[in-house]
Amino acid sequence: MRIPLYQVDAFTRRVFGGNPAAICPLEAWLPDATMQAIAAENNLAETAFIVPDGEDFGLRWFTPAVEVDLCGHATLATAHLLLTRLEPARGEVRFQTRSGLLTVKRDGERLVMDFPSRPAAAAPPAPGLLEALGRRPAAVLLSARAKNYLLVYNSADEVRALRPDFAALARIEGHGIIVTAAGSDGVDFVSRYFAAWHGIPEDPVTGSAHCTLTPYWAKRLGKRDLVAQQVSPRRGELFVSERGERVMIGGYCAFYLEGVIEI
Repeated sequence: MRIPLYQVDAFTRRVFGGNPAAICPLEAWLPDATMQAIAAENNLAETAFIVPDGEDFGLRWFTPAVEVDLCGHATLATAHLLLTRLEPARGEVRFQTRSGLLTVKRDGERLVMDFPSRPAAAAPPAPGLLEALGRRPAAVLLSARAKNYLLVYNSADEVRALRPDFAALARIEGHGIIVTAAGSDGVDFVSRYFAAWHGIPEDPVTGSAHCTLTPYWAKRLGKRDLVAQQVSPRRGELFVSERGERVMIGGYCAFYLEGVIEI
């Protein structure tokens, strides 16, 4: 069996920045174990699989270890592939997913995703969480819907300086860890995202985390449209808007690779 394989760097204007995602267009779903094995072999934060579904597409996302309910950067990368390479006459693409209908539209050279809002509320930290991060935050919140902790620090420098104990974070069952602080110089806020439990020690740029970050910072800063930066080593830029029950997440992509998987 020969399966097309593409790789796109999401939330960046240049190759080798942002977050790389693999995309495999299929005619029909493969067995779950096969898709998981392909994702493990690719060894990227996410591998996306798409199948035609009428005028829409079914979309599923796999880390090297598990299938996930929502992934932003791989959705953006998949839309970029469809709208620029495979079906460039389209102005938008609709994905049927485990998180419901997700729409991605063109906005000039930028693409904008319509995602569900996943706000967080104050909560006690999981045992061992603060010790694993090594720095105590100003506030701890939890998005029960996203299963992500949101830890707010007093400065972007603190967020950049974090050197987590990933083995300890991997023991915090089922949860990802968002760390964030206010930004500067045209950036409203910065963040990093750790998902050791899911086999991703640090995700370079995480669209889905901004389903939680956007409502938090929109309320705190008193503005609906914000510029965000994820300050991992690869870095990424996001343009987000709070829209009640939905969050708009915009970004650029850079095409990197086209090939074929043989199994």
